[in-house]
This record gives sequence, C-alpha cells and structure tokens, in this order.
Amino acid sequence: MPVVTVENAEEYQKFINADKTTVALFEADWAEQCAQVKDVLGDLSKILGDKLQFINLNAEKFPEISMKHQIEAVPTVIFFTKGSAVDRVDGVDIASISSKSKKLAESASSAAATGQTLEDRLKALINKAPLMIFMKGDRNAPRCGFSKQLIAIVNDTNLPYETFDILGDEEVRQGLKTYSDWPTYPQVYVKGELIGGLDIIKELLANKELEATLKA
Repeated sequence: MPVVTVENAEEYQKFINADKTTVALFEADWAEQCAQVKDVLGDLSKILGDKLQFINLNAEKFPEISMKHQIEAVPTVIFFTKGSAVDRVDGVDIASISSKSKKLAESASSAAATGQTLEDRLKALINKAPLMIFMKGDRNAPRCGFSKQLIAIVNDTNLPYETFDILGDEEVRQGLKTYSDWPTYPQVYVKGELIGGLDIIKELLANKELEATLKA
C-alpha cells in the first residue's frame, strides 16, 4: 500500500487508531526536504506495507493536530500505535526513520506470532518481580540523575528488586507512560501497582513509610 495523503481529520483519526502501526509524515508544500522523506516512506511501504501503514499530511492544513503533537518544523515523522504516538523523528534523518519503522514492524510481527499485545507485554513486565523499577539505564549503571538517586535510596532498603532499561525499548518507554498515566521516569511498581517516581519515593522515605510500602 503506497503512502496515503490524508485529506481530513476523520481520515487521520481512522488511520492512527487502526490496529496497524501508522507512520505519519507531517510536511509542507514549500519544504523541498519533505519530498525526500516521502520517497523514503514510499520505499518502506513496499517492504513493510503488510505490517505498517504510511500516511502524509500537510502540517499547515491541520493546525490543531500539528499543535497537539508539537510539530515545530517539517518534515516530522510520528509513529502511532492504536492512537498513541510511540516514537518520532524530527527533520531529515533517513537512517532513524528506516530503523524505527523496521523495529516497529518487527514488534508487530512478534506480537502477531505470540498473540501478545503491547498491553499484555507491559503487564508481564510490571509483574516480572514484586518490586520493579523502570528507569534510564539499569541498577548497575543508571543513565540519568533521577534514576541514580532512586536506585541509591532503594539499595539502602536491602530489598530485592528488578530493573528495566526504557532507553533500550522505545515501545515500552512510550507505552508505559500511557498505560500508567505517569509521564516521567523512573517509575516504581510493587506487585503490579504503580507507586510513583523519585518524588514519591523521597516522600515515603521522609515519612518512614518507604520500606513498608515497597514490601507490600
């Protein structure tokens, strides 16, 4: 299926809410580089069209949609899975557009093979251990200041826990924000329930409730 030019907001919604992951190019007629990206999407649609669908829309013609997704320049490519933006590429970065498209196509294939949806996968990860931490990096090498502080606090409790590096899996990184309605990382879960991020953990520590909460 070739790249489809979206003509109205209803058509756009139908595409991004479909079961197939949608690759959407936000473009403008005056920007020559958009044509280059559109050609690449056309090539990708020939290879990955059975797993992904490709659309393009004029960013200026759809100002509300563009504002919602913070389109500040064209071309911008956004990847949608069942209505949620799971990844994006700003500008002409052909390598990123291709690799992200192929990765999402692989995810779609494995989900189809196992019958496991993203929601199923997130539930399984959240319940992988009684105390689960989703963070940037892992327990031995945190890759942001917030994650580093959180791990130091949790280590002091001597409780066993597992970590998941969200930097290595964009689908989980974006999907978990929507699933748990919590926009930032790190995220701490106890027996499948979200406790919160670093601020909540610090609050529990200050109130001497941390260990009891993480053991629950």
